[in-house]
Amino acid sequence: MGFGEGGNLGGVDAGNYVDFRSFVRRKRVDSEHTTSSTGHQLAKALTVPHLVAIGVGSTIGAGVYILIGTVAREHSGPSLAISFLIAGIAAGLSAFCYAELASRCPSAGSAYHYSYICLGESVAWLIGWAVILEYTVGGSAVARGISPNLVLLFGDESSLPFFLARQYIPFLDITVDPCAAILVLVVTGLLCVGIKESTFAQGIITSANVCAMIFVIIAGGYLGFQNGWPGYEQSSGYFPYGVDGMLAGSATVFFAFIGFDSVASTAEEVKNPQRDLPLGIATALSICCALYMLVSIVVVGLVPYYALDPDTPISSAFTSHGLYWAAYIITVGAVTALCSTLMGSLLPQPRILMAMARDGLLPSFFSDVSKKSQVPVNSTVTTGIVAALMAFFLDVSQLAGMVSVGTLLAFTTVAISLLIIRYVPPTEVPLPSSIQDSIDAVTLRYSGFTEDVGTSKDIAEPLLDKVTIKDFPVLLKQVADGSYTLSDEKRRKIAGWTIMLTLVGVLLLTSAASYVGLPSLLRYALCGVGGGLLLSGLTVLTCIDQDDARHSFGHTGGFLCPLVPLLPIVCILINVYLLINLGSSTWMLVSAWLAIGVFVYLFYGRRHSSLKDVVYVPTIHADEICRSTQDILA
Repeated sequence: MGFGEGGNLGGVDAGNYVDFRSFVRRKRVDSEHTTSSTGHQLAKALTVPHLVAIGVGSTIGAGVYILIGTVAREHSGPSLAISFLIAGIAAGLSAFCYAELASRCPSAGSAYHYSYICLGESVAWLIGWAVILEYTVGGSAVARGISPNLVLLFGDESSLPFFLARQYIPFLDITVDPCAAILVLVVTGLLCVGIKESTFAQGIITSANVCAMIFVIIAGGYLGFQNGWPGYEQSSGYFPYGVDGMLAGSATVFFAFIGFDSVASTAEEVKNPQRDLPLGIATALSICCALYMLVSIVVVGLVPYYALDPDTPISSAFTSHGLYWAAYIITVGAVTALCSTLMGSLLPQPRILMAMARDGLLPSFFSDVSKKSQVPVNSTVTTGIVAALMAFFLDVSQLAGMVSVGTLLAFTTVAISLLIIRYVPPTEVPLPSSIQDSIDAVTLRYSGFTEDVGTSKDIAEPLLDKVTIKDFPVLLKQVADGSYTLSDEKRRKIAGWTIMLTLVGVLLLTSAASYVGLPSLLRYALCGVGGGLLLSGLTVLTCIDQDDARHSFGHTGGFLCPLVPLLPIVCILINVYLLINLGSSTWMLVSAWLAIGVFVYLFYGRRHSSLKDVVYVPTIHADEICRSTQDILA
């Protein structure tokens, strides 16, 4: 079984022994045709404006109101806008990959769904498990940041009502935040009403946030022209920390762009996913990048970069010029940004849980879709309760790095999945063993044999041997112009091994470049080997043909990612580098969470997977088998 191949897994009894092939079993693009265990489907209600509201609202959080001060002071200086531009381009690489996969495979689950189709069940489980942590911790952290901003609006802590103000509990040595918990529950209730209604509300909140940022741009630009842009008249120049500092700033502000994947999570609820999802992702990311750059240009021009307040950079820039009233507008913008980001964090997770439950990896309780609101209410309520409890009791700011791990893992697997779809798309699809008669009939028709072909678990591989492989018995085949090219079988093997070795090269190169404590000779040797594998892999994939099956994989007619394989490989390189540099403490926490996930999968998910008793058949025969089954039932 080559790289990316599904394998025959039918009839495996996971309770008696461990069949390692079960860890790489893959599902169809439209598994179960997106129907929940209750028979109800998610509402097809979203259009491009809704998707833009989700993308912008999930991306532009309070980070822009705080992050720019720290990055300008410590890394970028006046070149902060260039740092945002480079980070936006890097995020755009992932956005291109998401756009193609979302339009090809428009189902709930986003990166989890794509990984399950392309990489296998175990990888998909780990991605889904990591993303669950990302959205839960992210939502709780955002909620905890709202009450301090409300304090700024009301004057001081004592001005807030008792049921909203933070309270310190001495015997537990914790500070509880009722405001954060209440906001999480309110947002949860809104999400349960319906996707269109909740997205409309998020659009209103996001509009208020964007208006506050536009105010900063216009009013700040006027102040800058009046005062001669003092922030840019520095003896240290435009790059006070050099180009390296500017690039370090790009790596830091990259995490200000990680909300756009929320758009892909709603793919199943989009009216025209092939057109609207790519437009929604691209428009949201473009708006966010433009706003970030314009705000940073204004702020670092109003005040010298070294004088920016790291906690309230925008407000302090305005108050330094006597506009104290502007601080209230900016604070309102920060509050609306936090509320919008909170909705963006709580929206995708129920759909991830629902997708995992549909596939049998989690209890069916999470897959129930409300007949009235057409949203996964059980998953939404569960998500809201857990996030509210965390926001009430815990200061989760120290867990913020775990949010970045989940996002970067998702970005990386999406880029890998795109390479697999282009070069080694699945040649087999799972079908239920209940249609064994139809499978046998089609198998006999193409095999040319009349004797008993065996049980369901013997069907897939013989069919591949007798139909597909015999068509390409040699390494080369002659094409129309008389020249020779690699046979499909050989090309797929070369492409599969090349992708795997390219990933090894990325890991070696980024690890050696990051760990400066290694001996110089070893470090340079590893960088050389990793870089060599990376460049070789890029060269081979560029030279060989992409798989013809990519044209019919999933839903066709949507967006196609450009510059493949260069773009996804660069995307993988950037994301893996950022992952490695997140810090050991973050990885210890994430590893503990993933270890828990491994136990849950081994003792529940793998045993209850909807793919446990399926039969894998060649993709080219799947539609015919399904049609013959429908004819029999009719």
